[in-house]
Amino acid sequence: MAAALRRRSVSLVRVLRAAMQRAAGSPSRPGSPERASGGSWLSALRFDNLALRSLPVDPSEDNAPRAVPGACFVRVRPTPLSNPRLVAMSPPALALLGLEAGGPEAEREAEAEREAEAALYFSGNRLLPGSEPAAHCYCGHQFGSFAGQLGDGAAIYLGEVLGPRGARWELQLKGAGITPFSRQADGRKVLRSSIREFLCSEAMFHLGIPTTRAGTCVTSDSEVVRDIFYDGNPKKEKCTVVLRIAPTFIRFGSFEIFKAPDEYTGRKGPSVNRNDIRVQMLDYVIGTFYPEIQEAHADNSVQRNAAFFKEITKRTARLVAEWQCVGFCHGVLNTDNMSIVGLTIDYGPFGFMDRYDPEHICNGSDNTGRYAYNKQPEICKWNLGKLAEALVPELPLEISELILEEEYDAEFEKHYLQKMRKKLGLIQLELEEDSKLVTELLETMHLTGGDFTNIFYLLSSFSVDTDPSRLEDFLGELTSQCASVEELRVAFKPQMDPRQLSMMLMLAQSNPQLFALIGTKANINKELERIEQFSKLQQLTAADLLGRNKRHWAEWLEKYRARLHKEVESISDVDAWNTERVKVMNSSNPKYILRNYIAQNAIEAAENGDFSEVRNVLKLLENPFQQTEKSLETDTKEEEATAAAAACAQATRSRLPYCSKPPLWASELCVT
Repeated sequence: MAAALRRRSVSLVRVLRAAMQRAAGSPSRPGSPERASGGSWLSALRFDNLALRSLPVDPSEDNAPRAVPGACFVRVRPTPLSNPRLVAMSPPALALLGLEAGGPEAEREAEAEREAEAALYFSGNRLLPGSEPAAHCYCGHQFGSFAGQLGDGAAIYLGEVLGPRGARWELQLKGAGITPFSRQADGRKVLRSSIREFLCSEAMFHLGIPTTRAGTCVTSDSEVVRDIFYDGNPKKEKCTVVLRIAPTFIRFGSFEIFKAPDEYTGRKGPSVNRNDIRVQMLDYVIGTFYPEIQEAHADNSVQRNAAFFKEITKRTARLVAEWQCVGFCHGVLNTDNMSIVGLTIDYGPFGFMDRYDPEHICNGSDNTGRYAYNKQPEICKWNLGKLAEALVPELPLEISELILEEEYDAEFEKHYLQKMRKKLGLIQLELEEDSKLVTELLETMHLTGGDFTNIFYLLSSFSVDTDPSRLEDFLGELTSQCASVEELRVAFKPQMDPRQLSMMLMLAQSNPQLFALIGTKANINKELERIEQFSKLQQLTAADLLGRNKRHWAEWLEKYRARLHKEVESISDVDAWNTERVKVMNSSNPKYILRNYIAQNAIEAAENGDFSEVRNVLKLLENPFQQTEKSLETDTKEEEATAAAAACAQATRSRLPYCSKPPLWASELCVT
């Protein structure tokens, strides 16, 4: 009897221990996630994995790094994490899937359960019913050179969920472990990069810019080693996973898996000569995501493919115009980071410009400035050219190249100017001179080191009347958003050792061929300009700078005032016009963007175990056009909510309003 009781007790302990392990996210079988049972918050998700039914899947489930020929997907399993826990979730993104957020106080317990469930499933520790984890095969041109097979090395397709309105959403876990495309990497992402992607995905959506979405950010006790700045100082970081949501994650590089050996790198796509798969991919992409084009050209595949290429050309041109109008820099515009449906995709070393600099580079490892802010339009056009090459023979190159030349620049310029007119409140007339006015505004911003976001935001309060005192006050507001002498000295501080620069200049004269291999003339010229500017700044006083900036802005404001007067010449109700002008400007010029220093404060707090700042920033970015921070809650409450996070970040950093131009320490931030 006693022995039976002991056996029963041991069995009960085992059952309880297994239940506790499942609740904590520990898999029942090492290295493999569990399948979920029904009845959970997430069990209502309706999976319908059309991509896996429509495109070839590799028959092997070997996760070792390897070439994957003749397939668009390969089946994989997420690698479980230790003690997954939720950093933040985005209710608006999850609502796309039919997952509604919990209510206020009465549902706090239920909300805690949802958060625990989200951490369990969206870490990859447990699989949802109907999900079919897989990794997508694609290639790409990286920094201008064909890299061969790339693929989802750190992202795993979970499947496609049918939303409440019938829309189809692909779910992806970024950072969920090794796939055949991981090469020598570990398939993991870390907390800092995951927080940046999570926040920026949602920030871009609320700015009205086409983008992939982020539903959750889940971190863990599992660690990987990263050398953040590639300087030989690696450190351990927490493995973190982001749930990404989009209609599809197919990209330009998905069509480059058929590429023949590249004439420069010698690399080729894994599915070279498989035009049958290219046809399948075109049928799937056009039929699923461009059904109106499929219907209009069902009997002529070349016309259909040309219409598709024309549409993605125009979507891409509009997308880049949107980026330029908010000062967003992608950072890594390789062909494998270009969405086939015109979304912003793959947030790596991105950045929003603070001080306006047309040559701003947000990626610390972009040594040549290939993906600088002012080069984004031409780079995306170049990428479309590579997509055109990848569609041959299903779309002859002479057709696609003509489409690209006729459509891209015209669509970009049209959309860019439309957006800029709204940002300047030019709502009545469309004049040819408007383009020049915009150019002169940006030149003035550049000359004065103006904060791109805040200058545009201030312009809505510019008065058309000629009251000198009001103009002087407004000039004071504008110049307060320009760079100080200290900020300019940091910005133009020489980056090369004088001896190194001297040697490079000597080499450029004595051996131009060798110099071309180890340096670029553009980089040397830029360094010489930086030295000249830095030298001038040593003699510049704050008063001199202020006077100079006021003169520059006064000159441009006169031109702006003259243009606004043309708006009202034929208007009877000027007050109504001005009300509408301000309304349009305030809905076109964000007050809040994800500045690097804001993201960094949230990251440092999270790395110290405090996720409140990530959640607070997320909430703020859901309303980027709000007039005051009080509409988030109140200034006092916001101060309380972020005090601990700011203290965790750095004791020496004073708390700034989220709309402030960056503090001086932010200029030292480097994203790679």
